[in-house]
This record gives sequence, structure tokens and C-alpha cells, in this order.
Amino acid sequence: MFSYRHAFHAGNHADVLKHTTLIALMKYLTQKDTALTVIDTHAGAGLYRLDGDYTETSGEAQEGIFRLLSPQNSEPTAAPAQAQRGQAATKTVAKSAAKPAATPAGWAPALQDYIDLLRGLNPQFAETGDLAHLKIYPGSPFIEQQFLSGRDKLKLFELHPTDFKSLSGNIEQLGVGRQVAVAREDGFEALKTFLPPPARRAMVLCDPSYEMKSDYGRVATCMADALKRFATGTYVVWYPIIPRPEAHDLPRKLKTLAVKSSRSWLNAALTVKSSKLTTDDSGDVVRPGLPASGMFVINPPHTLKAELQAALPQMVALLGQDRNAGFTLEHGG
Repeated sequence: MFSYRHAFHAGNHADVLKHTTLIALMKYLTQKDTALTVIDTHAGAGLYRLDGDYTETSGEAQEGIFRLLSPQNSEPTAAPAQAQRGQAATKTVAKSAAKPAATPAGWAPALQDYIDLLRGLNPQFAETGDLAHLKIYPGSPFIEQQFLSGRDKLKLFELHPTDFKSLSGNIEQLGVGRQVAVAREDGFEALKTFLPPPARRAMVLCDPSYEMKSDYGRVATCMADALKRFATGTYVVWYPIIPRPEAHDLPRKLKTLAVKSSRSWLNAALTVKSSKLTTDDSGDVVRPGLPASGMFVINPPHTLKAELQAALPQMVALLGQDRNAGFTLEHGG
């Protein structure tokens, strides 16, 4: 336990999907006058250095945010027709496979919002466009706080001792006082004490590390309990798509939960490469790392589907690493 550090993974392709979706959700949910309570069950450190030892060691940001914003994509041009092939004609599922070299015909609005937020945190990058100046990457707590008004509240939970210390210091520097509360508690359990929220409006992000396979079951149980306590909240779950039964079962369980609760749902998944093991020139087995991830949203805003339909093909075109790259977008309710 506590071996996982998101600093190694900050800015990777999963973060591109997760944070683009999170920004779209926060932008919509904070438009109303009624106070919103945002609860982040596994908050991490809050801010990360893309030029730090952790990120440079893993190299994952190079295949994520840096690949997305590489110079040839900074002023997107029209994508070749094959970049859009394979989109399903069904009402609830959209799929796409794209060649990695394809570029989009201008940024989708949701991706533009994501890029604009990064520019706001990196003024020199915003001014020059030089990726060498893209050094600060926001975790979900900083993204969530960016959209809050004075009436809204943000509850952050993090158990990892080092990340909790970093998170507390990073939030303190924002100078937002009691609007943001940070606690070193088990987010799965702590969530129960905040539902239903005082103003009857809430968004919950559940984003554990899944370093223990029991996390998959705990996520499903946590969401079931949350819906019983507060059925109209917006519940957001990030999950990895890896060759493990629990990983593939989780979105199915969440879909069943939403359907049985008569709630609307949306499931977006991004694949950037094959999950198969390969061998290098010396015959050693090479593990592919994280090939895909998903975002499952219960009670999504009605605008989210269209925003992701525009953004996901661009993510595939720019982040895809082989012919297995693609996306799925399902919804119901």
C-alpha cells in the first residue's frame, strides 16, 4: 500500500481524457446559482512538475500532454478522412480508430478548455508556445477549484502521507480559506458523511490508484451507497483498462447500478495502443504500460456526450500509438 504516486503518471494520456472530461463537467455544473459541493475521494498531491524527477523517469507525459501539444499539432489542420473511420451508426455507441499522424480540424471546445487551463498555469508556455515552458500540471483538485464560486465547497481526501502533505501545502498557497477542506482520510468511507450535501447539489470524483485489486470492488460499493444517499448527484469514476477481469467488470457494474437506479449514465474510453506483451531485440518481455482508460459518469450533464463526441476522435488522432488506438462512447438512461 502507498506505493502508487501519481507524480509518475501526471500528464499521461489517461490524464488528458480524465481532465478534459472533468473540466467539461465543472464548467457546466458551476453555472447554476445554487451552491455545489465537490468531493474528490482520492485527491493526490494537487499539482505536479512536468520537469521533475518522477515525470521524467516515467516519460508518460511525453506520450500524453506533450504529444497532444507537439509543435505540428499546435495549429491543427484538417484530419485525413481515415482518422474518422469506424464510427458506429448505433445510437448509444461510437467507435473510432485513427492513424497516429492524423491531426484535428481545429481543437474541439472541450480540448480547447483543457489547453487554456494549462496555459493559465504556465504563463511562459502561453506566451511562447514552447513546450519547454510547460512545467506545471494540475491534478483534479486544482482543476476543480479553478471553477468554484464563493458559494461552492471542495472536499479533498488523500491517504498517502507524502501526497497529503504536498496537497495541503499546495492548497494553502491558493489562499481560498475554508472553501477547500483537505483531510487525510479514506475517501471511500469519508464520502458517506457528506451525502446528501446541504444545497442538494454535488459532484463526486472517485479516482483511486487501483494498486490493490480490491479497489475495483470498493468503487462499485461506494457508488451504490452514494446513490442511495443522494440519487441526483453527479458521480464520476476514472478506471484503467488493463488485462485484469476486475478492470473490465467495473464499467459493467456501474452501468448495471445506474440502470437499476433509473439514472442516466455515460461511459467514455480512450485506447492509445495494444495491451499485448512484446519482446525487444534481446528477447526480453516488454510490458505495454497503461494502454487505455475510461471515465464513467452517472447523472451526466446533457451537454457532455456532444462535447466528448467532438474531443475523443482528436485524442485518438493525436495520442494513438498504433492501429489499436480508438475510443468508445456509450450512454443511456
